[in-house]
Amino acid sequence: MHILGTHTGGLLKNTVLAALAMGGSAALQALGGWDRPLQVLMAFMAADYATGLVVAGLFRRSSKTAGGALSSQAGFQGLVRKAGVLLLVLLGALLDSATGSSFVRTAVCFFFIANEGLSVLENLGLMGVPYPQFLRAMLEALEERADSGKES
Repeated sequence: MHILGTHTGGLLKNTVLAALAMGGSAALQALGGWDRPLQVLMAFMAADYATGLVVAGLFRRSSKTAGGALSSQAGFQGLVRKAGVLLLVLLGALLDSATGSSFVRTAVCFFFIANEGLSVLENLGLMGVPYPQFLRAMLEALEERADSGKES
């Protein structure tokens, strides 16, 4: 008998889903909320990871491995680096909370949005996809502005 079709299985499924929802909600709250900067950062991180997989898997042009091909170790290291980015967002949110400001977390998000965006452009370039140069210039300017700590 299919366990998810039973009453107990349905209860287990709902309990697991509720726990995941609570964990995700707590994580988002700790990161400062699901606002536009975090949404954009997460989208850019996903785009970078996906284009990196395509560069390595399909084009075999990754700079992360000797042969340019897919590597589970390189992929895992990429995920660990992205977790490090989220840790810095968390630290920015904590600093904002401790100082009563709302700038540090946003600046951290903007810095890494630019960093991830530039990486996406590099990956697209390795795939032979052209992109407008103003986009690179905009991301570089955003990265510089966030790195310097300027709010506007």
